[in-house]
Amino acid sequence: MKITVIGSGYVGLVSGACLAELGNDVVCLDVDPRKIEILNSGGVPIYEPGLDAVIKSNVEAGRLRFTTDVAESVAHGLVQMIAVGTPSGEDGSADLQYVLAAARNIGRTMTEYKVIVDKSTVPVGTAEKVKQAVQEELDKRRIIKSNNAFAPSPSGGGLGRGNAEWDGDFSVVSNPEFLKEGAAIDDFNRPDRIVIGAEDERAIHIMRDMYAPFQRNHDRLIVMDIKSAELTKYAANAMLATRISFMNELANLAERVGADIEHVRKGIGSDQRIGYHFLYAGCGYGGSCFPKDIRALQRTGEEYGLPLKVLEAVEQANHTQKFVLLNKITKRFGEDLKGKHFALWGLAFKPGTDDMREATSRVVMEGLWARGATITAFDPVAMKETRHIYGERADLSYAENSKDALQNADALIIVTEWKAFKSPDFNIIKARLKQPVIFDGRNLFEPANVTALGIEYHGIGREG
Repeated sequence: MKITVIGSGYVGLVSGACLAELGNDVVCLDVDPRKIEILNSGGVPIYEPGLDAVIKSNVEAGRLRFTTDVAESVAHGLVQMIAVGTPSGEDGSADLQYVLAAARNIGRTMTEYKVIVDKSTVPVGTAEKVKQAVQEELDKRRIIKSNNAFAPSPSGGGLGRGNAEWDGDFSVVSNPEFLKEGAAIDDFNRPDRIVIGAEDERAIHIMRDMYAPFQRNHDRLIVMDIKSAELTKYAANAMLATRISFMNELANLAERVGADIEHVRKGIGSDQRIGYHFLYAGCGYGGSCFPKDIRALQRTGEEYGLPLKVLEAVEQANHTQKFVLLNKITKRFGEDLKGKHFALWGLAFKPGTDDMREATSRVVMEGLWARGATITAFDPVAMKETRHIYGERADLSYAENSKDALQNADALIIVTEWKAFKSPDFNIIKARLKQPVIFDGRNLFEPANVTALGIEYHGIGREG
């Protein structure tokens, strides 16, 4: 199948590369020439484990290519998959300018039937706006059915003749993505479910054909109305974020009452109705999805006169949780941290990515700097992104490895749960730190095991 993916960012690149891997002929479009230049030269502009190899193999096989040419990309694909960014606006709503711009580009240049797929995370009602944007562009071109041709565009440029059988129809489909940063290739290739929101059988049939390789073992396709599909993506992320904030609030209570949140987690997670997934206490969630999607869903509720009070609490609880580590540090060392130096393990908002958007590490670092402290940080992949955000500054240095970050630090702060941090040599930690103190924002270690080695340990919800 010929597929066009509009937007060569995180979702677009993963989707395009994985669809090409299945044997499809895929063109990825982006309006950023620099990004396309990187891709055409063999590079990958984002970090995602395994993505570079998938892209390389499919480019070499001729199944995947990249372009900035809108007309070429629209002409190519029967399926036009919109996978552009939807950043938060000032009021928290999803900014649809890039989605609608992509829709208009399709409408301006299409000459045959297309299935236009909303892959970007978008609020309820977006498909209607996309359909309207495409139709407006088609109307501007004055489709003339009698001679099966298009009139010149308002700008005066001829658009050429269309398919003799085409009467100007197209379909808009909602097909939300459920990709986790750091595990996106596996998520795409082994999906729990594939949600399709569509209104006509022709589009549903084409989408079934595109996803047929995933249907051989059991039916993963869930077909529903478009608005339900749009809401499903937000609902999924909202539920996961709610679980995280719920456990973080319980962890804070556990500390007050003298309980251990890890014991509580095992006690409730063993209930099959609850389960263990996303039930870990920590120092708050971040990234590009949960915070943005929670705010966008709240905004949708407000637009329909229905405040979503649970999600308001989820967001507030997460904001508060990002300061828990900083509060523990100032409680231990005082508000004035001039002359204090800290080792920081982990900068990305989660392991498996270099994404620093709304990462807890930023709250911790900025809080320490404001109090006069200095930091040596280490992260396996996110230090380049950190330099991009903060530039070169005297109170931030970077280590080549986690051990070097410890040298002469007053304490170790762990923010990201990279696997490489889970089994450290505690003797080296103790020897290199000025004071053997660990602030563990992800509960990587058993407190009793660490304190038995003469190391002061501060976890989340484990200090009862």
